[in-house]
Amino acid sequence: MSETRVYTRTGDDGQTGLFGGPRVSKDDPRLEAYGTVDELNSTIGVASSALGEHADLVGWLQIVQSDLFDIGGELATPDLEERIRKGQPTGPRVTDEDVAKLEGWIDAMDTEIEPLTRFILPGGTPASAHLHVARTVCRRAERRVLTLARDAEVAPTVLRYLNRLSDCLFTMARVANARAGVPEPEWLGRAERDGK
Repeated sequence: MSETRVYTRTGDDGQTGLFGGPRVSKDDPRLEAYGTVDELNSTIGVASSALGEHADLVGWLQIVQSDLFDIGGELATPDLEERIRKGQPTGPRVTDEDVAKLEGWIDAMDTEIEPLTRFILPGGTPASAHLHVARTVCRRAERRVLTLARDAEVAPTVLRYLNRLSDCLFTMARVANARAGVPEPEWLGRAERDGK
């Protein structure tokens, strides 16, 4: 039986191979984009592990993690649209239905929380704090994908998905606090802080 190793030594020179494409530097904008999506996926895994009894939120996040894996594959494939036109193999892609799914979750969670009247600070329960970290990594992933899209073909659905996901993670962080009965930390203006 052949042994599969984690290490290949092929990236020791700072280069890596793209799906069906050339080798590129590991700091290439394409690598920055899908590497940050991978970081987001891992960060969501940490947040999910802190959610405990919230099976619905954990289940949603597992779906998101699979979606992000698909996005990573999509971003790792140069000339994706050309491959599709030629009938060449590609991995799964996120769709407008996936974006709508996130919106549906946000609408459902909104029924559990009070409307915002002030800016809130990341924090509260550990689960909420982790979800806020995931939200900020999601925003960075969106920025990295936008940078890539300036010079390469990127499906607009990917940017829509990441934009909506950050809203979903924000709402989920608020729900985690609400379900635990933990007040959300609020931003205090300079005068309020000076008065304390």
